[in-house]
Amino acid sequence: MTSRTGFFVLSAVLLLVSLICVLEGVQLVATGKPLGIGIGACAFVIPLIGLWFLRQTVRFGRDSERLGRELEAEGGLPVDELRRTSGGRIDRASADAVFARRKAEAETDPTDWRNFFRLAVAYADAGDVPRARKAMQHAIKLHDAGTPAARP
Repeated sequence: MTSRTGFFVLSAVLLLVSLICVLEGVQLVATGKPLGIGIGACAFVIPLIGLWFLRQTVRFGRDSERLGRELEAEGGLPVDELRRTSGGRIDRASADAVFARRKAEAETDPTDWRNFFRLAVAYADAGDVPRARKAMQHAIKLHDAGTPAARP
């Protein structure tokens, strides 16, 4: 299963669970009892939090793809230069070497979103997904802020 398919399946499950939670919340509030009303109110808040996270994830994916398309149009997407094992896995030493180079580029020009986009890809290749996400979020912020380096 691809990550995109998994995302859509989990999103559908989240929406279904949110609907069930709201319906149960309505029934609890309808009891008229203070405890039922309190639990029912919580049942309305939980889906809102889940939907907020879903919205943030969709926005992040959309913005990341937008930056990727723009970088591809400029011819600046990072080239896959990583060595792989016979099983197809990325060689750790190779990923670390590329990561060190990308990090140095980002430190040299910290106002260019392109460097942070490439750094995010290097983090992901090295297996550090949380830092990859932070680097991509920083690239999106730099791009959307309209820094001079963000304009071609």
